[in-house]
Amino acid sequence: MPTPKTFQRKGKTSPRRQSPKTITPTHVLAVDPRDSARLGGIRQSNTNIERQTQLILHSLGLRFRTKNRSLPGSPDLANHQERWAIFVHGCYWHSHQGCPRATIPKRNRDFWLAKFEANRARDARALRSLRRCGYRAVVVWECQLHSAPERVRKRLARLLLEQRIRVSDEVSTDLH
Repeated sequence: MPTPKTFQRKGKTSPRRQSPKTITPTHVLAVDPRDSARLGGIRQSNTNIERQTQLILHSLGLRFRTKNRSLPGSPDLANHQERWAIFVHGCYWHSHQGCPRATIPKRNRDFWLAKFEANRARDARALRSLRRCGYRAVVVWECQLHSAPERVRKRLARLLLEQRIRVSDEVSTDLH
């Protein structure tokens, strides 16, 4: 193994850590630099599907926050006052069951199967935690936004505006 490169940080020289990506201590992944660069360039936030979902919510007159690190699972969009949260999932990274976009790479197949399974388990935990906190949590899938954005709009309106109407009815009856 070649010696690790060094880098400068605030006047100190220290060896750069080069730990190979592993599933188990005995299995080292085969990493193609082109694949690594391609996957590293994929946005993690403010993606096209997130922006499309934001436009739908704005068209419904709903307001939300995008930086929600304080909530379980860090939902992509949330309204703390009305207690709803939306996860906008890419079909590939979140392994959307039955979707043709949710492919599994041929290289390092065991690694990817384990990674996608862990992603699904983490997503399910986040939804459960949010619901236990009293939030309505919704998942919007990439393929749904591409194939039927109007259906997504109707679904979000039904799920998010329905609660708003019930709350405003309760407030108006309390005032009389």
